[in-house]
Amino acid sequence: MNHIGKLIRLERIMDRKSGKFIILPLDHGVTVGPIHGITNLKEIVNCAAEGGATAVVEHKGMVTHGFRGGGKDIGLIVHLSASTNLSEYSNTKTLVGTVEEAIKLGADAVSIHINIGDVNEREMLSDFGKISKEAREWGMPLLAMIYPRGNKIKNNYDPELIAHCARLGSELGADIVKVSYSGDVESFRKVCDATPIPVVIAGGEKMDSVKDVFEMVEGAMKAGAAGISIGRNIFQDKDPTKILQALSMIVKEGKTAKEAMEFYNK
Repeated sequence: MNHIGKLIRLERIMDRKSGKFIILPLDHGVTVGPIHGITNLKEIVNCAAEGGATAVVEHKGMVTHGFRGGGKDIGLIVHLSASTNLSEYSNTKTLVGTVEEAIKLGADAVSIHINIGDVNEREMLSDFGKISKEAREWGMPLLAMIYPRGNKIKNNYDPELIAHCARLGSELGADIVKVSYSGDVESFRKVCDATPIPVVIAGGEKMDSVKDVFEMVEGAMKAGAAGISIGRNIFQDKDPTKILQALSMIVKEGKTAKEAMEFYNK
Protein backbone atom coordinates (compact mmCIF):
# COMPACT_ATOMS: atom_id res chain seq x y z
CA MET A 1 0.00 0.00 0.00
CA ASN A 2 1.37 3.43 -0.92
CA HIS A 3 2.26 5.77 1.90
CA ILE A 4 0.34 9.03 1.26
CA GLY A 5 3.20 11.04 2.78
CA LYS A 6 5.60 9.58 0.22
CA LEU A 7 3.24 10.32 -2.67
CA ILE A 8 2.80 13.93 -1.54
CA ARG A 9 6.57 14.42 -1.20
CA LEU A 10 7.27 12.77 -4.56
CA GLU A 11 4.97 15.30 -6.21
CA ARG A 12 7.09 18.09 -4.75
CA ILE A 13 10.24 16.88 -6.53
CA MET A 14 8.66 16.19 -9.92
CA ASP A 15 6.80 18.10 -12.60
CA ARG A 16 3.19 17.23 -11.83
CA LYS A 17 1.96 17.71 -15.39
CA SER A 18 4.48 15.41 -17.09
CA GLY A 19 5.56 13.28 -14.12
CA LYS A 20 9.20 13.97 -15.07
CA PHE A 21 12.18 14.96 -12.90
CA ILE A 22 14.69 17.77 -13.46
CA ILE A 23 17.00 17.51 -10.48
CA LEU A 24 19.98 19.81 -9.97
CA PRO A 25 22.62 18.25 -7.68
CA LEU A 26 24.55 20.84 -5.68
CA ASP A 27 26.39 18.45 -3.35
CA HIS A 28 29.78 18.71 -5.12
CA GLY A 29 31.28 20.93 -2.40
CA VAL A 30 32.02 17.89 -0.24
CA THR A 31 33.59 15.83 -3.03
CA VAL A 32 35.60 18.43 -4.93
CA GLY A 33 35.30 21.66 -2.94
CA PRO A 34 33.73 25.05 -3.76
CA ILE A 35 33.93 24.80 -7.55
CA HIS A 36 32.62 27.47 -9.92
CA GLY A 37 28.83 27.58 -10.01
CA ILE A 38 28.09 26.55 -6.42
CA THR A 39 29.93 29.20 -4.42
CA ASN A 40 26.69 31.16 -3.95
CA LEU A 41 24.09 28.48 -3.25
CA LYS A 42 21.11 30.81 -2.88
CA GLU A 43 21.82 32.29 -6.31
CA ILE A 44 22.05 28.93 -8.10
CA VAL A 45 18.95 27.57 -6.32
CA ASN A 46 17.08 30.62 -7.56
CA CYS A 47 18.35 29.98 -11.12
CA ALA A 48 17.21 26.35 -10.78
CA ALA A 49 13.70 27.33 -9.72
CA GLU A 50 13.39 29.98 -12.45
CA GLY A 51 14.72 27.57 -15.09
CA GLY A 52 12.19 24.85 -14.34
CA ALA A 53 14.16 22.42 -12.17
CA THR A 54 11.89 20.31 -9.99
CA ALA A 55 14.36 19.76 -7.14
CA VAL A 56 17.88 20.45 -5.88
CA VAL A 57 20.20 18.11 -3.96
CA GLU A 58 22.10 19.61 -1.03
CA HIS A 59 24.04 18.41 1.99
CA LYS A 60 22.42 19.14 5.34
CA GLY A 61 24.74 21.99 6.28
CA MET A 62 23.93 23.93 3.12
CA VAL A 63 20.14 23.85 3.39
CA THR A 64 20.12 27.11 5.37
CA HIS A 65 22.39 28.77 2.82
CA GLY A 66 20.30 27.67 -0.14
CA PHE A 67 17.00 28.76 1.42
CA ARG A 68 15.69 31.83 -0.43
CA GLY A 69 12.55 32.79 1.50
CA GLY A 70 10.76 33.66 -1.76
CA GLY A 71 10.59 32.94 -5.49
CA LYS A 72 9.25 29.87 -7.26
CA ASP A 73 8.83 26.61 -5.36
CA ILE A 74 11.45 23.90 -5.80
CA GLY A 75 11.82 20.51 -4.13
CA LEU A 76 14.59 19.79 -1.62
CA ILE A 77 16.52 16.51 -1.57
CA VAL A 78 19.01 16.13 1.29
CA HIS A 79 22.04 14.00 0.40
CA LEU A 80 23.17 11.52 3.06
CA SER A 81 26.43 10.19 1.52
CA ALA A 82 29.91 11.70 1.39
CA SER A 83 33.53 11.20 0.37
CA THR A 84 36.22 13.51 -0.97
CA ASN A 85 38.36 13.11 -4.08
CA LEU A 86 41.42 13.52 -1.83
CA SER A 87 40.85 10.18 -0.13
CA GLU A 88 42.60 6.96 -1.07
CA TYR A 89 39.08 5.48 -0.94
CA SER A 90 37.24 8.25 -2.77
CA ASN A 91 34.72 5.78 -4.24
CA THR A 92 33.69 4.62 -0.77
CA LYS A 93 30.73 6.70 0.38
CA THR A 94 30.04 7.17 4.08
CA LEU A 95 26.71 8.03 5.68
CA VAL A 96 26.79 11.56 7.08
CA GLY A 97 23.11 12.11 7.80
CA THR A 98 19.81 10.43 8.65
CA VAL A 99 16.29 10.51 7.27
CA GLU A 100 15.09 12.09 10.52
CA GLU A 101 17.61 14.93 10.16
CA ALA A 102 16.40 15.53 6.61
CA ILE A 103 12.78 15.70 7.77
CA LYS A 104 13.69 18.30 10.40
CA LEU A 105 15.35 20.35 7.64
CA GLY A 106 12.15 20.34 5.57
CA ALA A 107 13.36 17.89 2.93
CA ASP A 108 10.98 16.41 0.38
CA ALA A 109 13.30 13.45 -0.29
CA VAL A 110 16.70 12.00 0.62
CA SER A 111 19.47 10.61 -1.57
CA ILE A 112 22.37 8.21 -1.17
CA HIS A 113 25.33 7.33 -3.38
CA ILE A 114 26.51 3.74 -3.92
CA ASN A 115 29.47 2.57 -6.03
CA ILE A 116 29.18 -1.12 -6.87
CA GLY A 117 32.43 -2.92 -7.47
CA ASP A 118 34.25 -0.78 -4.91
CA VAL A 119 36.42 -2.56 -2.35
CA ASN A 120 34.02 -1.35 0.36
CA GLU A 121 30.82 -2.14 -1.53
CA ARG A 122 29.40 -4.22 1.33
CA GLU A 123 29.44 -1.26 3.75
CA MET A 124 27.66 0.93 1.20
CA LEU A 125 25.03 -1.74 0.55
CA SER A 126 24.51 -2.06 4.29
CA ASP A 127 24.01 1.72 4.49
CA PHE A 128 21.58 1.53 1.57
CA GLY A 129 19.51 -1.06 3.43
CA LYS A 130 19.49 1.05 6.59
CA ILE A 131 18.42 4.26 4.83
CA SER A 132 15.85 2.42 2.73
CA LYS A 133 14.23 1.09 5.93
CA GLU A 134 14.21 4.55 7.56
CA ALA A 135 12.83 6.19 4.42
CA ARG A 136 10.04 3.64 4.17
CA GLU A 137 9.07 4.11 7.81
CA TRP A 138 8.91 7.91 7.43
CA GLY A 139 7.24 7.94 4.00
CA MET A 140 10.29 9.72 2.58
CA PRO A 141 11.18 9.26 -1.12
CA LEU A 142 14.66 7.83 -1.68
CA LEU A 143 16.85 8.69 -4.67
CA ALA A 144 19.74 6.23 -5.10
CA MET A 145 22.73 7.34 -7.18
CA ILE A 146 24.44 4.12 -8.28
CA TYR A 147 27.54 3.68 -10.44
CA PRO A 148 29.92 0.81 -11.34
CA ARG A 149 33.30 1.91 -9.99
CA GLY A 150 36.12 -0.31 -8.81
CA ASN A 151 39.20 -2.33 -9.74
CA LYS A 152 37.16 -4.96 -11.61
CA ILE A 153 35.25 -2.38 -13.63
CA LYS A 154 36.80 -1.95 -17.06
CA ASN A 155 34.11 0.32 -18.53
CA ASN A 156 31.93 2.56 -16.32
CA TYR A 157 29.51 3.01 -19.24
CA ASP A 158 28.96 -0.68 -19.98
CA PRO A 159 25.15 -0.93 -20.48
CA GLU A 160 24.97 -4.26 -18.64
CA LEU A 161 26.67 -2.77 -15.59
CA ILE A 162 24.46 0.32 -15.70
CA ALA A 163 21.40 -1.94 -15.94
CA HIS A 164 22.72 -3.81 -12.89
CA CYS A 165 22.97 -0.48 -11.03
CA ALA A 166 19.40 0.44 -12.00
CA ARG A 167 18.05 -2.93 -10.89
CA LEU A 168 19.97 -2.77 -7.63
CA GLY A 169 18.22 0.49 -6.82
CA SER A 170 14.77 -1.05 -7.04
CA GLU A 171 15.83 -4.31 -5.35
CA LEU A 172 16.96 -2.45 -2.22
CA GLY A 173 13.98 -0.11 -2.00
CA ALA A 174 14.83 3.17 -3.78
CA ASP A 175 11.98 5.16 -5.34
CA ILE A 176 14.14 6.73 -8.07
CA VAL A 177 17.53 5.61 -9.36
CA LYS A 178 20.21 7.82 -10.91
CA VAL A 179 22.68 6.20 -13.31
CA SER A 180 25.05 7.19 -16.10
CA TYR A 181 23.79 7.35 -19.68
CA SER A 182 25.10 4.36 -21.63
CA GLY A 183 25.68 6.36 -24.82
CA ASP A 184 22.83 5.40 -27.13
CA VAL A 185 19.05 4.99 -27.11
CA GLU A 186 18.93 1.23 -27.70
CA SER A 187 21.29 0.24 -24.90
CA PHE A 188 19.74 2.71 -22.46
CA ARG A 189 16.28 1.37 -23.20
CA LYS A 190 17.52 -1.92 -21.74
CA VAL A 191 18.68 -0.03 -18.64
CA CYS A 192 15.22 1.52 -18.18
CA ASP A 193 13.57 -1.86 -18.78
CA ALA A 194 15.78 -3.43 -16.09
CA THR A 195 13.95 -1.70 -13.24
CA PRO A 196 10.32 -0.87 -12.36
CA ILE A 197 11.23 2.49 -10.76
CA PRO A 198 11.90 5.84 -12.52
CA VAL A 199 15.41 6.23 -13.95
CA VAL A 200 17.15 9.63 -14.16
CA ILE A 201 20.50 10.23 -15.82
CA ALA A 202 23.63 11.80 -14.40
CA GLY A 203 25.53 14.45 -16.33
CA GLY A 204 29.05 13.51 -15.29
CA GLU A 205 32.01 15.77 -16.05
CA LYS A 206 31.52 19.13 -17.77
CA MET A 207 30.95 18.42 -21.46
CA ASP A 208 32.64 20.21 -24.36
CA SER A 209 29.41 21.55 -25.82
CA VAL A 210 25.83 22.28 -24.84
CA LYS A 211 24.73 20.38 -27.96
CA ASP A 212 26.25 17.20 -26.49
CA VAL A 213 24.24 17.70 -23.29
CA PHE A 214 20.98 18.18 -25.19
CA GLU A 215 21.60 15.15 -27.40
CA MET A 216 22.39 12.97 -24.39
CA VAL A 217 19.18 14.05 -22.65
CA GLU A 218 17.09 13.57 -25.79
CA GLY A 219 18.50 10.05 -26.18
CA ALA A 220 17.79 9.17 -22.54
CA MET A 221 14.21 10.43 -22.75
CA LYS A 222 13.58 8.49 -25.99
CA ALA A 223 14.85 5.37 -24.21
CA GLY A 224 12.33 5.76 -21.39
CA ALA A 225 14.15 7.82 -18.74
CA ALA A 226 12.00 9.71 -16.25
CA GLY A 227 14.27 12.74 -16.26
CA ILE A 228 17.69 14.09 -15.42
CA SER A 229 19.92 14.79 -12.44
CA ILE A 230 22.66 16.91 -13.98
CA GLY A 231 25.00 19.22 -12.04
CA ARG A 232 28.13 20.72 -13.61
CA ASN A 233 26.73 20.87 -17.12
CA ILE A 234 24.01 23.14 -15.72
CA PHE A 235 25.48 25.17 -12.85
CA GLN A 236 28.76 25.77 -14.70
CA ASP A 237 26.99 26.88 -17.88
CA LYS A 238 27.22 30.56 -18.89
CA ASP A 239 23.46 30.84 -18.27
CA PRO A 240 22.14 28.14 -15.88
CA THR A 241 18.56 29.40 -16.08
CA LYS A 242 18.51 29.33 -19.88
CA ILE A 243 20.04 25.86 -20.19
CA LEU A 244 17.51 24.56 -17.67
CA GLN A 245 14.67 26.09 -19.66
CA ALA A 246 16.02 24.37 -22.78
CA LEU A 247 16.42 21.04 -20.96
CA SER A 248 12.87 21.41 -19.62
CA MET A 249 11.66 21.51 -23.23
CA ILE A 250 13.24 18.11 -23.87
CA VAL A 251 12.33 16.46 -20.55
CA LYS A 252 8.85 17.84 -19.91
CA GLU A 253 7.59 18.56 -23.42
CA GLY A 254 9.34 15.93 -25.55
CA LYS A 255 11.12 18.51 -27.73
CA THR A 256 14.23 17.58 -29.69
CA ALA A 257 17.84 18.52 -28.95
CA LYS A 258 17.75 20.67 -32.08
CA GLU A 259 14.70 22.62 -30.84
CA ALA A 260 16.33 23.07 -27.41
CA MET A 261 19.51 24.33 -29.10
CA GLU A 262 17.58 26.85 -31.16
CA PHE A 263 15.92 28.19 -28.01
CA TYR A 264 19.24 28.27 -26.12
CA ASN A 265 20.95 30.24 -28.91
CA LYS A 266 18.22 32.91 -29.16
